[in-house]
Amino acid sequence: MKTWSEVAEVQPLASKIIMNSIKKGRISHAYLLQGERGTGKEAIGLLIAKGLFCEHKNGIEPCNECTNCNRIATHNHPDVHWIEPEGASIKKEQVENLQKEFSYSGMESNQKAYIIKDADSLTVNASNRILKFLEEPSKQTTAIMLTANGQAIIPTIKSRCQVIELKPLNPSSFQQQLIEKGMAKETAVLMSALTNNLEEAIAWKEDAWFAEARKLMVQLIKIFTEQHQDVYLFIHSHLLAHFKERAEQERGLDLLLLALKDILYFHIGNEKAMVFFSPNDDLLEKAAMIFSQEKLIESLDAVLHAKRKLKQNVQPTLVMEQLMLQIQG
Repeated sequence: MKTWSEVAEVQPLASKIIMNSIKKGRISHAYLLQGERGTGKEAIGLLIAKGLFCEHKNGIEPCNECTNCNRIATHNHPDVHWIEPEGASIKKEQVENLQKEFSYSGMESNQKAYIIKDADSLTVNASNRILKFLEEPSKQTTAIMLTANGQAIIPTIKSRCQVIELKPLNPSSFQQQLIEKGMAKETAVLMSALTNNLEEAIAWKEDAWFAEARKLMVQLIKIFTEQHQDVYLFIHSHLLAHFKERAEQERGLDLLLLALKDILYFHIGNEKAMVFFSPNDDLLEKAAMIFSQEKLIESLDAVLHAKRKLKQNVQPTLVMEQLMLQIQG
């Protein structure tokens, strides 16, 4: 999404609020864009920044061709600063460096902006530093914070931002877009459960790593149903070797979550809701005999808890071992 008209098709309410502010010349000093992955947070953040610096705007639309627009799109504009997590979190030192940069005059104008990606990963000290920044706003400074987890943003930061809620994309509409791109319906259904980002879904479909990840999760369910004593061997010989980075580990847990949900849907006769297994897969019936509905709900909660632990930078081997023990127990 490179224009406000494109954003309006996906996020009509959010785009209307921001577009009206731009038209009236009342850009907020701080925005908090919150919504699930793929809902357009980064695209909207870039559009706000481009609107501040674009040399040839057409009404409220940036030209997307001038030097400033191109540099903002590639995160290379000297007066638009990006902060992203280093490892699992955004640290105090990163915010201190930002404050140092903002103590100087703008490189090319007095206008400045900073975009904080995954703002929910700010450490306590980093949050307090950002809060101090927000408490003393400059008319020529715009803060844009992006998060998929608004609940993790401290209330004092929220209260100093204009909060823009981004709505989840319609799964059916997204699936249709994927099918039109040549994706099989079954794959499109699975992808729509994992992401709302069209480019990401297409990339995963072509990625041998993702195909292997899905295969490993099927094997894991099979081991739980047939050879549960081999689970720990499977973790160390296959899972940890394949899911090396934190993002990969989180994606693996997402797949496991969907697989367990499908077993639960099989229990209650809601096959239409399945996204990971085919309704006539023999493994579903076997798994349903091993996992009771109560056990599945407990296991789903355990997977969500494991995802939170990974975000907190807990050692992945420990997280996976504890999770498998909880699912087996």
